[in-house]
Amino acid sequence: MTYQLYIGLDVGKGEHHATALLPDGTIVHDKPLAQSEPKLRDLFTDLIAQHGTGLVVVDQPKTIGALPVAVAKAVGLDVAYLPGLTMRRVADLHPGQAKTDARDAFIIADTARTMPHTLRSITVTEENIAELTMLCGFDDDLAAQATQVSNRLRGLLTQIHPALERVLGPHLDPKAVVDLLTRYPSPGALKTAGRGHVRARLKKLAPRLAPRLTEEIFEALAEQTVIVAGTGAAAKVIGRLAEQLTQLRRQRDDIAEEILAVVDAHPLSPVLMSMPGVGVRTTARLLTEVVGKTFKSAAHLASYAGIAPVTRQSGSSIRGKSASRRGNKILKRALSLSAVAALSDPASRAYYDRKRAQGKRHNQAVMALARRRSDVLFAMLRDGTFYESRPSRMALAA
Repeated sequence: MTYQLYIGLDVGKGEHHATALLPDGTIVHDKPLAQSEPKLRDLFTDLIAQHGTGLVVVDQPKTIGALPVAVAKAVGLDVAYLPGLTMRRVADLHPGQAKTDARDAFIIADTARTMPHTLRSITVTEENIAELTMLCGFDDDLAAQATQVSNRLRGLLTQIHPALERVLGPHLDPKAVVDLLTRYPSPGALKTAGRGHVRARLKKLAPRLAPRLTEEIFEALAEQTVIVAGTGAAAKVIGRLAEQLTQLRRQRDDIAEEILAVVDAHPLSPVLMSMPGVGVRTTARLLTEVVGKTFKSAAHLASYAGIAPVTRQSGSSIRGKSASRRGNKILKRALSLSAVAALSDPASRAYYDRKRAQGKRHNQAVMALARRRSDVLFAMLRDGTFYESRPSRMALAA
């Protein structure tokens, strides 16, 4: 589509820089622009009145770029996104090496004018998708913090009592062990409490695990008779870390309920969750990363997710395919974890086993399965149909 105006926005937290170009490259506007709806609306309205239909291009469509995108759409302008890596490569083609907001805004506008194929479309997402994006982002932050705290807790246990860490470390995911450490945060406290109290504490949250784990704990405690320097201080920290880990997991549980409510309200969620290995969190990530975007083919979706192999060829010395290091990392992670979860499905397990028999390593076989499942996902989203396993389709054909 040909536009009468190309507006490049180098977005910032408090102030953007806007550069507007005519189709022949003439600069008609080149000024800073405040991050406020009235200022954005006034500029866009004036430019439309003077020059007609336009395209607004930003370098960040979310966070600090969300308001300009929303205002541009509200006044009737089309919007697009220029990825940062593409922008940096295009910037090398322009004279000068200065890094200024004005230069970046000009490059964005000029790229939109001369190389429209480098742009990515932006659709203003529906309300529940925007809500899911925020909730999932917060959930990711909580998960990262929980992992950090868990690793720190295991590190302290290893420092003061390695044998005890070997027993408790692998069981930090169940709530029972973390709860036990909030009450008895040191080897000495566990010994003083005795088998009965430890077993009773564990039984509250893990009745099946409690007897065996209690015996393993006291066997580990008997292996070490010396007290490592700093054990007293470590106990205080371990107790606090255990409490912090409990709070983080409680927050994740609360967020999961909120995510579930939003996911259930979306019409595509039953379609996505009909596929083996796709749960609430994976469905939420598929909705936030796929819905609202246009993919011409299943290969396009796989390439966008970074799970399509990349062909590398140079003369006769370099030939082959390797994993892509590009793509949407959030979507790639969701698809790969979903593929692992789907290994309990007979059809998915058979495909995985076939790839392993061909000599592929575990990670390679999982990514191959994720690639295959992305083709199915593309068809499901395109047609709005539920998942059907291959045996079911073969039975219908027969």
